[in-house]
Amino acid sequence: MVKVWYEPPPFGPGTSLNRPSYGVIEAKPFFIQQLSRRPQGMLIAGSIATFMALAYIPLMIRENSQGLPFTLSPEYQAAQRAYMRYHNMNPIFGISSRSARATDGEH
Repeated sequence: MVKVWYEPPPFGPGTSLNRPSYGVIEAKPFFIQQLSRRPQGMLIAGSIATFMALAYIPLMIRENSQGLPFTLSPEYQAAQRAYMRYHNMNPIFGISSRSARATDGEH
């Protein structure tokens, strides 16, 4: 087994002559420096909002060009409700419950 002896720089982390101090990179762009000074919560909220907007763009393009999916048509939804009632899906609080059947008026 080989023992390795580590000697830190003589007067702290910023005094090394052959490398920059720990965590400091001299070639940062200006906007990166500005972002690093902002509160983290604001940056996280901004990045989440940005990615949500980017994720919505394909949906917006599809809705404008093709319209809504066929599963959102009233006929399809009525058939789906009838199927769920026939098979007694979610009988306590869902579509097959007594309260849902009473408000629907079909049964």
